[in-house]
Order: sequence, then C-alpha cells, then structure tokens
Amino acid sequence: MAALSDLLPVAAVRLDVRAADWREAIRAAGGLLTETGATTGAYTAEMIRNVEENGPYIVIAPGFAFAHARPSPAVHRTGLSWVRLEQPVEFGHASNDPVYLVVGLAAEDSGAHTAAMAALAKLLADPATARALQEAADPEALRAVLAGETGKSGETAEAAETRETGVAGERGARPPGGAAAVHKILTVCGNGVGTSLFLKNTLEQVLDRWGWARHVTVEATDTISAKGKASEAVAILTSREIARTLGEVGVPVTVVEDFTSGREVDRALRATYDV
Repeated sequence: MAALSDLLPVAAVRLDVRAADWREAIRAAGGLLTETGATTGAYTAEMIRNVEENGPYIVIAPGFAFAHARPSPAVHRTGLSWVRLEQPVEFGHASNDPVYLVVGLAAEDSGAHTAAMAALAKLLADPATARALQEAADPEALRAVLAGETGKSGETAEAAETRETGVAGERGARPPGGAAAVHKILTVCGNGVGTSLFLKNTLEQVLDRWGWARHVTVEATDTISAKGKASEAVAILTSREIARTLGEVGVPVTVVEDFTSGREVDRALRATYDV
C-alpha cells in the first residue's frame, strides 16, 4: 500500500492560500490534484458536488476538511493535495467550522490509500504534530513534519491522558459476547474511500487500547453499502449528515463529530456496549 509521502508530492502543497468560501477552498485542493497529474479538472467539480449533495460531512475534525469524491474516470491515479488557508472559511458544519486546512483525495479504488489515511489520521490526532503542520513555513517543512522528522510527540492526546492517569481504557474488560464472538462495527461516509477510513482508524486504536481488537472488526463503507450491511453489524459510527441520510437501518447509529478524537470514539464505544 502507498505511504503518505508517496501520495503527497511537494508540488501538491500550498500554504496560506486565499479562498472566499468553501467552494474556492475545494477548487484550490482540486487544482493541485490536476496540476500534479492525479486527476482531470472534472474531479474538482465532483468534489464540490459531493458536499452539495451530502452536506459538510467532509469536515471531520475542528478546522479540517477532507475533500474527495467517488473513484471515477476523472481520477488518473491515487493522490493527495494539501491546502492551508490564509483565513479559515465556513463549510456549514455545526461543530467543526471554520476550516483552515483542506486535504484533497483522489482515489482509484477503496483500498490503495488505506495505509496513508491511517498514517494521516494518527498525525493529525497528535497535538504536537498538528501544531507543527499549522506552523510549517513552506511545503518542504510541512512534508518533513508529515514524514515524522519534526514536531511529532509520539502520542495522541488520549494516550497522554492514559499515561498521566494510569487508566488504560477498558483493557481486560470482558469482550463482547464472550471470548469466541466477533462483532462488526461500520464506519460510514458518502463514498466509503475517505472520511470513513479516518473514523475506522481511530476506532481501531481505541479497540486496541481496550484489548478488544480480536473481538470487534471495523469496516469502512459508503451509505448505500451500509444499508445492506447493517444487519451484519452491532452499530454504525458516522457523521451527523450521513446519519440523516442512512435513516433507520435496524442497528444503533452513533454520530461522531471529530473523527480524529479517540476520546469521543471511546465514549461512543462505551455507549454501544454499555460499559
């Protein structure tokens, strides 16, 4: 699988970009994908249409939008772009606006970029790294941070809290349904290739801290597939906008506002299993 550095060339990074609104911010990210050969110009319109049709669910953490659309003929190869805005803009998200960082994703399929998304999610969840990314002076410095050369403290805010308090989540707690049972939780987004992977990675980190990784599997999927797979799952975790789209699916649907927050996902897991 492709690494984060493989998908984000220096030429796809722009810092302190001026954008009048969220559409201009996505156009900036989409333009970089086109300039670096990952997409045609049509893909930018597809990213904008995704938000128009599904709402601002791509704003997955405070200040951070992950712009993308479904794999399509407009995608030449899987790639990323990075746009840090000079002034933040509103996307219409209830809790995560305004946005100062827009990362664009063009995906050929749902699997090639999984490792890169997991790496990016971990970096953005690390307070020191997130601060270093916000303060990077130029694209080369930002790439150095993403490569783990500077800024990384080595632990998320949740891990730091565990170290300070001595509490390790629910590690050692009785696994769901007994030791032999394997449950499934779905993380869902509009296209199944972007934001749901961020949420999947965060949930898997929490499950690992609980010692439940062998007992609960996590599958990232899109809204259409989620409706068909809901009967296989014990719960669905998703954004507020996608939860409204899903409607009643026969299993609990929990809204997560910050897809990079292990603390929020921990609370969602506790609610699912009444822990």
